[in-house]
Amino acid sequence: MKARLMMVGAGLSGAVLARQCAQAGYDVTVVDARPHVAGNCHTARDADTGVMVHTYGPHIFHTDDDGVWDYVQRFATFMPYKNQVKTTVAGKVYSLPVNLHTINQFFGTAMRPDEARDFVAAQTSDIPDPQTFEEQALAFVGPDLYAAFFKGYTEKQWGTSPSNLPASILKRLPLRFNYDDNYFFHRHQGMPRDGYTALVAQILDHPGITVKLETVFDPAEADQWDHVFWSGPLDGFFDYKLGRLGYRTLDFELFRADGDWQGCAVMNHPDADVAHTRISEHKHFAPWENHDKSVLYREFPRACGPDDIPYYPIRLAEEKSLLADYVALAETASNVTFVGRLGTYRYLDMDVTIREALDLADTFLAARTAGTPAPRFSKAPL
Repeated sequence: MKARLMMVGAGLSGAVLARQCAQAGYDVTVVDARPHVAGNCHTARDADTGVMVHTYGPHIFHTDDDGVWDYVQRFATFMPYKNQVKTTVAGKVYSLPVNLHTINQFFGTAMRPDEARDFVAAQTSDIPDPQTFEEQALAFVGPDLYAAFFKGYTEKQWGTSPSNLPASILKRLPLRFNYDDNYFFHRHQGMPRDGYTALVAQILDHPGITVKLETVFDPAEADQWDHVFWSGPLDGFFDYKLGRLGYRTLDFELFRADGDWQGCAVMNHPDADVAHTRISEHKHFAPWENHDKSVLYREFPRACGPDDIPYYPIRLAEEKSLLADYVALAETASNVTFVGRLGTYRYLDMDVTIREALDLADTFLAARTAGTPAPRFSKAPL
């Protein structure tokens, strides 16, 4: 008999793993508690406007991984897309990431790249090894740009002072001394023409895969399968017996408009006296389409409760301590591999999620062939 595999979660991790294992001859069942595939990158047409809406917030595909780029293009047509974010600060609009235009506009100057580089360097603090977000920002852009573009946004996003957050959060954001306002620097950038849900549905379209939506998997039934891949919350697999890992969640406030409401896909609002962090206008995520009306969402971050959708793992000292306990508990579980953003309690971009799933599939199939244990995690959480 063919080995029977269970994929818990029909997001990118579960879909890619299911496809790779099905192609290798396994019978794979994919279950998801939601009524749709694609997880948090689910997209759907708005009935009133025809706009393709990113239901759980904007997702832009970007990668330098040629293998991942080739993989997703097997299942969807990708259209060129450049993420050009704007931000409203004290009643004025600037471009992000912070670039030469942002610097010159903010300071009322007309500096060349070398002049701007020296100007910003003169404002930064000499902090050889920044440990916190705030220290990294002061060493990165200095106090004025930090206060305007980063401080308020970060406090709203994470619900705490930037002095309590790790420097790594800011290290992945670029600072440019030219007029390039492309938010990402990867060679491959785009959007699936028909949305992410269509992409994931195509990945799952294989005779060896059975998909069951609106189905909750009971971890107590794991021993009924040859192997289980769990992409749900790591602590959830153990019924939160040690306590809950901390996440931030998002509330979305929908509103509609005629025509073009804000002129861009994403407008950040870092001012502390504005409750939301950003507004997304979803028709701009598909610039190859034309729509007379618009669908927009204001985003309000807050602490994640038991019944909320977890978005961003907090990963501060308290959470890391609890995470270590759950990792130790996971090592005692048999027949289960924890995968993806929730299963490994890490923030992952879509391309990294796919890469880890592809690599895990290779490792798992090789282990089955060799008769050796499968890895416990797609990537070590700590």
